[in-house]
Amino acid sequence: MVTPPRRGRGVGRSAGRALRRRWNRAVRRFRGSDLAPALLVCALAVAIGVAQYALPAVPLTTVVVPMVFGNLLLGPRRFPPTLVFILAVLAAVVITSTVVHPAGPGQLTGGRVGGVVISFVVGVVFLVSSFRRSALGVAGSRGESMLVDLRDRINNQGKMPALPGDWYADAVLRSAGGSSFAGDFMVASRTGRLLQVAVVDVSGKGEQAGSRSLLLSGAFGGLLGALPAANFLPAANDYLLRQDWSEGFATAVHVAIDLVTGDFELRSAGHPPGTQLLAGSGRWVVHEAEGPVLGLMRDAKFGVVDGTLNRGDALLLFTDGLVETPSRDMGIGIDKLLGQGEALLRAGFENGAHRLIDRVESFDDDRALLLVHRR
Repeated sequence: MVTPPRRGRGVGRSAGRALRRRWNRAVRRFRGSDLAPALLVCALAVAIGVAQYALPAVPLTTVVVPMVFGNLLLGPRRFPPTLVFILAVLAAVVITSTVVHPAGPGQLTGGRVGGVVISFVVGVVFLVSSFRRSALGVAGSRGESMLVDLRDRINNQGKMPALPGDWYADAVLRSAGGSSFAGDFMVASRTGRLLQVAVVDVSGKGEQAGSRSLLLSGAFGGLLGALPAANFLPAANDYLLRQDWSEGFATAVHVAIDLVTGDFELRSAGHPPGTQLLAGSGRWVVHEAEGPVLGLMRDAKFGVVDGTLNRGDALLLFTDGLVETPSRDMGIGIDKLLGQGEALLRAGFENGAHRLIDRVESFDDDRALLLVHRR
C-alpha cells in the first residue's frame, strides 16, 4: 500500500522555491542597479570620517575620495543624495571634534577650516556637473563610454569598403587641437561596382561641431548607397533643413566611382574642389562642381563634373581646414597641397593621405583627406 505524500511537505517545498526565486531576483536587481556602488561609497565615507575623528592628522580633504568615486560610478539620480550624505559625514566629524572635544587635537585650525571649505567647494562642483548630466541619464563613466562608442562609429563609417585589387584608398581625419571629436567626417558605401564617398565639413570645429557630426554621419551614412548618386546631396540638404539648427549648415563633396571603367561623377555643396592626378602627364586637374552649402536653401541644385580615373591616376578630396587659413587664400592652399602631393606621391601611394596630411596639416581647424588611386 502506497502512502500518499503529505500535503504540508509539498506546500513547504513550493514556498521555499518561491522564496529562493524572489531572493535571486532581488540579488540580480541589486547588482544591476547603482544602489550597491552607492552603499559602498557611503561606507567609504563613513570609514574616512571615523579615521578623521580618531586620527586628527588625517586631512579633512580626504573626504573628496568618495566624492570622486561617486561621480564616476553613480547616475544623476543616485549621486546627489550620496554626495549630501558624504558632506553630512564631514560636518559630523567637524562638529563632534569641536563641540565634544573643543580642546582636543581635532579643533578647527586654519588648515582644517581650509580643508572643510575645499571639500564643500569640490562637492558643489560635482553636484553641478551631475545636474548637467541628468539630461543624459547615465553616470559619468558610462556617459563618456557612450560618447567614445559614438565617435568610433563615426570613424567606422568613414572606413573604405573592400575594393578590387587594382584600387587603393587611404582616408584620414584630424580634429582641431587633437580633440577626439571633429566636425569633419567621411561616409563611404559600395554597391556592386559603384563606390560612393562623401567628405563633409560641419559648421564649427572640434567639440562644438562634434555633436552635429555625430548625428549627420549616421543620417548621411544611411542615405549614401540607398539613393541614386544624383539624389544624395539633395536628400542630405533636406535632412539638414529639417533639423532647424541655429548653425545648421555644412559643406560636402560627393563622388561616385565605377570600379570597372574608372568613370566618376563628382558633386559639391559649397566644398573645396576635388583634384585628380593624371598619371600620363603628372599634372593635377581641379574638378570644381557648382552647388550651394547644405542646410541653407530648399530645392537646391547641385552641378556635376564627369571624369575618368585611368590606370595610375589618383583623386584627392579634402576639407577647407587643410587648405585655407585666415591669412591664406584657399587657392594658394590648394596649390601648396598639390605641390606637396606631387613630391610625396612619387614614392608611392601607400599611406599617401597620412603622409600628405602630416606634411601640410594645421592644428587650427578640423581636417579630412581622402586619396583614391587606380593602380
